[in-house]
Amino acid sequence: MATNSALILENVDAFYGDSHVLHGVSFTLGEGRLLGLLGRNGAGKSTSMSVAVGFVPPKRGKVEVFGKNVSTFSPERISAEGVALVPQGRRIFKSLTVRENLIVAARKPPRGTAAAWDLARVFLTFPRLQERHNQFAGSLSGGEQQMLAIGRALMNNPRVLLMDEPSEGLAPQIVAEVERTIAKLKAEGLSIILVEQNIRLTLEIADDVVIMNSGQVAFTGSSAEVRARGDLIEQHLGVH
Repeated sequence: MATNSALILENVDAFYGDSHVLHGVSFTLGEGRLLGLLGRNGAGKSTSMSVAVGFVPPKRGKVEVFGKNVSTFSPERISAEGVALVPQGRRIFKSLTVRENLIVAARKPPRGTAAAWDLARVFLTFPRLQERHNQFAGSLSGGEQQMLAIGRALMNNPRVLLMDEPSEGLAPQIVAEVERTIAKLKAEGLSIILVEQNIRLTLEIADDVVIMNSGQVAFTGSSAEVRARGDLIEQHLGVH
């Protein structure tokens, strides 16, 4: 595969028990690019993320990370290849402190990494986490918990960051802060897949867009193309 592909799902079929959720799903995340994954609830977006990180093994097709087939790898091995997930609902450890949440996720960066993610760099990116580093994570506001979830994923020193609904349930000013953070990470060269119900946010910062519908890819193209085609948004996302 081309070396400029960070993550590839190719003809992936996936099941939850007997339920066939993904049907021949294929898309490519380019290195250093941001791919927006859009679709209605139940379209298969989160399942695609679960396949990418090894939580749901593909029944057919394959997953590649920087050219390496990781389809049969455990989540731990895929994480070691440089893939990190910011899960929907944050899933932080509420009974641990902010600092403990970050330390537990720490992984050495791959050789040749210019600027590694450590506590100091996460606190520089999210000053509020530094202010609250000894607080229990469960006592944080929703926005602070989201920052912690992102910071925890970054402590993995990933090459690929998967973000599942990072703006969900947040106040508009916090959404704007999350958007700025994502744009900054992209500018630093991180390859990102963003799953979002917030279409405006996605189209503003994504390079490429994949729209899913009923467990299949309905559209692949540029963010500019989606912005120019209201019919796509209306047809597949139900937004007028």
